[in-house]
Amino acid sequence: MPAKKRFKTNYQGVYFIEGIAAGSGKKERIYYIMYRKDGKLIEEKAGRQFQDDMTPARAAHIRTDKIQGVKLSNKEQRAQKIAQQKVEQNTWTIDRLWEEYKNQKTESKSLKVDDGRYKKYLKAKFGETAPKDLVQLDVDRMRAKLLKKLAPQTVKHILALLQRIINFGEKKQLAEGPGFKIEYPEVHNEKIEDLTSNQLEKLLKEIEKASNIQAANMMKMALYTGLRRGEMFKLKWADIDFKNNFIGIIDPKGGPDQKIPLNEVAKQLLQGHPRKKSPYVFPGRNGRQRIDIKNQVNRIREAAGLPKTFRALHGLRHVYASMLVSSGEVDLYTLQKLLTHKDPRMTQRYAHLRDEALKKASAVAADLFQQIPKAEEPERE
Repeated sequence: MPAKKRFKTNYQGVYFIEGIAAGSGKKERIYYIMYRKDGKLIEEKAGRQFQDDMTPARAAHIRTDKIQGVKLSNKEQRAQKIAQQKVEQNTWTIDRLWEEYKNQKTESKSLKVDDGRYKKYLKAKFGETAPKDLVQLDVDRMRAKLLKKLAPQTVKHILALLQRIINFGEKKQLAEGPGFKIEYPEVHNEKIEDLTSNQLEKLLKEIEKASNIQAANMMKMALYTGLRRGEMFKLKWADIDFKNNFIGIIDPKGGPDQKIPLNEVAKQLLQGHPRKKSPYVFPGRNGRQRIDIKNQVNRIREAAGLPKTFRALHGLRHVYASMLVSSGEVDLYTLQKLLTHKDPRMTQRYAHLRDEALKKASAVAADLFQQIPKAEEPERE
């Protein structure tokens, strides 16, 4: 194809050729500039007459900026854009970190819930942002906005998910953190699910009668050890040290691996629990990790006549904790370790039970003193 004719302008280093405007089919001028940079002659397009609203004067101004280094040459701009794209492709954004986090986790109901929260509340706002580029004010504003329409506990779950993604990126050395900790809203609806001695007796009878041994023994384990539902789902026979009497807990609610004592009743339960061709103590379908047992344990709860608000597994974890504190023989620090609470404030919900135990102990002391015979008082004149 022959070269198109060049037309000079009144501006040095600026010329145009004639082309056809897209859409209208009209003739239009396509302006080019010529200049030297580092001794090399550069010739490049400045813009089109109609599409870019380009004029000879504007083209001359662009030429001056490029000669002075105010603007990069077109070739340099393309190289910069390619380099930026490569950086972006290698940047671990919140979105990329969440996908990697999911890939490294076993599919579960809680993971599905978190994924729903992420897509609904976090993805649009922070998905394309790297953790180090998060702005605290933006997170604070989102928290305030969410609190206008959601319960504080729900907002806390959403923000805790964002913090968990950030922590994952730092732990795996994939991304630098933002330099601040996310603040959660105060939650005052932390409840302790407890049972009366009569309710607990009825429940234990129904557990013994239950035909589903997996559900029955999981409820006993929650009561005997305080293990969380998810921790029992992940529990493997290899995690149980029958010789030294310890249970290994893998990734307890996102924290580091821990171990808790294996008491005698829990040990006897596990030793009598049927083993299947699976590494899991309470396996799911085809020996894989279990992801749910809600219907089975709820049937046992209903048979015992317990209220629907009582959570069949997590509620028994509360019963376990309440019984220990109420005994007066277990302090809150020890309870925190047994429950694998990362934050001692989680354990403080049982403080009132400790106070009641102390009152009972004090009352015992009073009774003992009252039993001491009083010396006869001397007669007074």
